[in-house]
Amino acid sequence: MASGVWRTLAALGCGLVFGLGLAVSGMMNPAKVIGFLDVAGDWDPTLVFVMGGALLVTVPGYRVILKRRRPVLAGGFSLPTKKSVDAPLILGSTLFGVGWGLVGFCPGPAVAAIGTGLPAVLGFVAAMIAGMALHAGISDERPVRKGSSSDAGDAAPNPR
Repeated sequence: MASGVWRTLAALGCGLVFGLGLAVSGMMNPAKVIGFLDVAGDWDPTLVFVMGGALLVTVPGYRVILKRRRPVLAGGFSLPTKKSVDAPLILGSTLFGVGWGLVGFCPGPAVAAIGTGLPAVLGFVAAMIAGMALHAGISDERPVRKGSSSDAGDAAPNPR
């Protein structure tokens, strides 16, 4: 099989596992998320275990994977190169947090919940797509794409 097919199958598999994890953990349920964020009221701490479990896998996983010269299905790692905290980062994270707190969805669980067909989910995803389009239309920042991620020279160098 061509490497593009393997990357697509790997992405599909990772997406299915991620979506299943979101469904099993309750992250696709806005009421559960808002209950977690309501620390001054009727707080539901169960999502702390979801986040803790994610960190228990992710932190050592990154340490192991970044010791490799390159990923298995790409020519190089695609890592952020910007190290500074600037106004766009603060504004974006604030918008993310406010949106998450108001409606109980963040992008991953919202996309995973599209299959439910619930109007609230579809409305949130439509608003999210409109916001991304608006940002792309007015932002000075453009993603830099020199070529496909399979080109070793185009990805950020491994920091290790």
